[in-house]
Amino acid sequence: MHDVRTTYTLMDGRKVAAEIKSEIAAQVLKRRDAGKKIPHLAIILVGDDGASQTYVDHKVKACKEVGFHYTLMRFADTISEERLLKHIDQVNTDPDVDGFIVQLPLPPHISVEVITEHIRPEKDVDGFTNRNFGSIVSKNPLLLPATPNGIMELLKRYQIHTQSKHCVVVGASRLVGAPLSMMLAEQGRATVTVCHKYTQNLAHHTRQADILVVAVGKPGLITGDMVKEGAIVIDVGTTRVEGPQYKNGYTLKGDVDFASVAPRCAYITPVPGGVGPMTIAALLLNTLRATELSHG
Repeated sequence: MHDVRTTYTLMDGRKVAAEIKSEIAAQVLKRRDAGKKIPHLAIILVGDDGASQTYVDHKVKACKEVGFHYTLMRFADTISEERLLKHIDQVNTDPDVDGFIVQLPLPPHISVEVITEHIRPEKDVDGFTNRNFGSIVSKNPLLLPATPNGIMELLKRYQIHTQSKHCVVVGASRLVGAPLSMMLAEQGRATVTVCHKYTQNLAHHTRQADILVVAVGKPGLITGDMVKEGAIVIDVGTTRVEGPQYKNGYTLKGDVDFASVAPRCAYITPVPGGVGPMTIAALLLNTLRATELSHG
């Protein structure tokens, strides 16, 4: 029987994101005082998916908080891929727009890959294009993928060192797991194990993690017996679980069973309020960087 820790540190993504936004707002004021370009983020939203609308609302609110200019473009989910590409062309060539995102998911008849690759890499503040993805392993990355970069920033702000640590990333998606594993190895100098849906005996791998990151979208996948004593656990999963027992008819659950895992951890992120706010903070950092790269 393992000893169980009685205390852990909650990694407050909301608090850290607020600090970052405050720093960005100060930079925007400096730019304004110096007569420099104010960052401008353009957002395309296709359809009326509730979760997407919420995410976009958070991004617009964040732009207002830091003093960015923003443009929100809404289209019906019946828009053709060809028509959407024409709107992207307009934003790509608009000299006033510094950063640009297309909110995912997109309707089934529109290819995410085609749309993503149509965004100019220097405006791709989500960091999804092949060029930005590939630049992770270069000495001078262009715009790093937002969620992984938010996680790296959260670790840094909590003074958690990754060098020589064993990091286990559960989930190998193009959006989170794959780029994060590269960033942990390249910039974090960690030893990285990547697990996914084909991994056998998942618990064998997760128990070896000094730092465990879970990003698969399966509520409660990781339980207390799957985590090493004193581990650092980053829960990226956010799944809407419905039921009459919840006040609003639903709740948001992470991939980690917080009640059984938290007592074994040194540090752990909550859901919500952990990685989510850091993704938006990283998006703002990328938009500021894109403005600096193109306008000094």
